[in-house]
Amino acid sequence: MIPAAPLERMIDRFRAVEAELSSGTAGNQFVKLSREHAELAPIVAAVELYRETAKQLEDTEALIADPASGAEMRALAEEERAELKKRFAEQEHDLKLKLLPKDAADNSSAIIEIRAGTGGDEAALFAADLLEMYQRYCQLQGWRTEIMDRSESDLGGIKDAVLEVNGAGAYAKLKFESGVHRVQRVPVTEASGRIHTSAATVAVLPEAEDVDIQINDKDLRIDVFRAQGAGGQHVNKTESAVRITHLPTGIAVAQQTEKSQHKNKAHAMKLLKAKLYEIERERLDKERSGARKSMVGSGDRSERIRTYNFPQGRVTDHRINLTLYKLDRIISGDDLGEIVDALVTADQAERLAELEAVN
Repeated sequence: MIPAAPLERMIDRFRAVEAELSSGTAGNQFVKLSREHAELAPIVAAVELYRETAKQLEDTEALIADPASGAEMRALAEEERAELKKRFAEQEHDLKLKLLPKDAADNSSAIIEIRAGTGGDEAALFAADLLEMYQRYCQLQGWRTEIMDRSESDLGGIKDAVLEVNGAGAYAKLKFESGVHRVQRVPVTEASGRIHTSAATVAVLPEAEDVDIQINDKDLRIDVFRAQGAGGQHVNKTESAVRITHLPTGIAVAQQTEKSQHKNKAHAMKLLKAKLYEIERERLDKERSGARKSMVGSGDRSERIRTYNFPQGRVTDHRINLTLYKLDRIISGDDLGEIVDALVTADQAERLAELEAVN
């Protein structure tokens, strides 16, 4: 049985949040409380189901133990008890998962950075494949995407790209994509048919909101310059590209995709906030948990997480030893969800095991 005290505290907090929202609070406080309410509501609903089933099970046990109950009544009660025990175990497991400490950014939208790694033109082509894979996967999830920045290679690949993903819970699913993705295939530039190994790096950041992080204007240096590369008539004629440097950390971001300097500045600020937010989150995580790193991964960009082997038609995620022989449907984004869901489940199982070991 899950201890009653933490469940009561959660319900009390939920009621307090509801009361404060009803009182007419506004501004940033309203945003924070609304977010907390959305996180607590499904947990409280699960607690109510769990308690209701526990009460039904208790009543059924009492009926079976009652000497006054007839044989037929006890037989029916024993059948019901078996079903209730099964339902109770499922609800208890579901509730334990919901009670696991959550990443504060899990409900956030996400920003995906993709960079070609070792492998020259082939790595850039693979990076373009990954970008299309994520766009398709996000479309299937009902999330809206926008390419914030994209630098193309000569053969139609991408040297680097930044994809914004707008959708509740996008970061919770996409965060395990951070790391080195490796591809093994015959490049289009290879005349002899030899298989080459190339790589691309993916970094997934939670999109920061104004209530998450504040940036002082005095800490920024903003430079404008002429856009380079593909882009139409405006290239090298107007200073539409923007580079923003955060002076305290030295982090610099540049955007040149849009023809409008204003839009490029907005994109750059969004990316800068995401990077600063991630730094702050990592600092707090280290203070709270000693920089816990799960088997699913720490999000380290240098960690090789997955191999896409085209000759064998397989994709292997090395963190959970999952191999699927459906490369075409995964690289297209249609079946990427199978890997994403397996990673989420593995992370939940590991954290639940750690929690139960402590308790």
